[in-house]
Amino acid sequence: MTPAATILSSVAALLAMQQPAPSTPAASSPAPAPKAAAPAAAPSTAPAAKKSEDTKPVTGDTLTMNDGTSMVAPIIRENSESVSVDLAGNVVTIPRSRIKEITRRAADTSAAGEAVSTDSLFRSAATPGALPERAPKELAQQFGEAVIMVSTPGGLGSGFIINPEGYAITNAHVIQGETKLRVTLFRNDTSSDAQSLRRYEIEDVEIVAVNNHLDLALIKLKSPDGKPLPTVYVQGVEELTAGQETFAIGAPLGLERTLTTGVIATTQRNMDGLTFIQTTAQINPGNSGGPLFNNRGEVIGVTNMKLMFMEGLGFAIPARYVRDFIRNRDAFAYDKNNPNSGHNYNAPPSRQNFGVAPQLDDSKN
Repeated sequence: MTPAATILSSVAALLAMQQPAPSTPAASSPAPAPKAAAPAAAPSTAPAAKKSEDTKPVTGDTLTMNDGTSMVAPIIRENSESVSVDLAGNVVTIPRSRIKEITRRAADTSAAGEAVSTDSLFRSAATPGALPERAPKELAQQFGEAVIMVSTPGGLGSGFIINPEGYAITNAHVIQGETKLRVTLFRNDTSSDAQSLRRYEIEDVEIVAVNNHLDLALIKLKSPDGKPLPTVYVQGVEELTAGQETFAIGAPLGLERTLTTGVIATTQRNMDGLTFIQTTAQINPGNSGGPLFNNRGEVIGVTNMKLMFMEGLGFAIPARYVRDFIRNRDAFAYDKNNPNSGHNYNAPPSRQNFGVAPQLDDSKN
């Protein structure tokens, strides 16, 4: 028997284990039970009935095999060669060559244990590693619509939507000194069989908060059709290691929907009193404010700069700074009368005259 056939046999056996065992009604017995024995028979049937009532439908991703059979189970890990699912508490790995099609469950009904925090605007996986690993191609299809292009009269950058109501993150330097913003959405066109993108230009964009020290800005855009906007996951608990695979989506030089891949070069690059993620994923002007993803589709950083004339040196603001900025956004609320908000408190002028101030000179009283 081939390894693939062995795996499929195991899958069939595990599926059979999930089916409730057929109950044997007490009334089907040919010989009537004595009256005194009736109380003893009751405990054997009651638990079975309760088990049937408590059984919940299996939720997860739907995998359709080449032979026409299908199974429903949450995907916990996948790569270009195989897919691993959680089947009744057992991890089963299936070769991709045996899978015809995968239908993903909706993100909001994910078994990954996502936690939506309404007071913090963003969503994160409830436990580290809960989201399944996937290839950048599939993750880009799932989260690409949440990546936006932010344009101002002075230039452009990127950003990403963190809340269905239209809250989005970008870099402060992308909107620095500007009050008129335009956001471009890229949505998959489902009106025809041909796969294509449709652009939506949104002029109604509000600046909510700006933190110049972290180079982060919170903006809010209005949905073009009034429907909830697609969003990304922000990594809730930092898990970063050198060599970890990453990819960035943005609009370098205005070339929207560009995806670049790389790895984390270091997680602790110190610059101007802050620590940055250094990545080999190509970061260019126009990528600023866009998301840096891990292989689970979580935003682990906000791309914000690269060193001129240096290839393979890109930097991103870690997600921990993003979470702190969003939770404390009221401290950096934007003031339309001060286009450089949050407020910058400049150093006071140095003292020119020394001695006791007249108001404090007791000898003259």
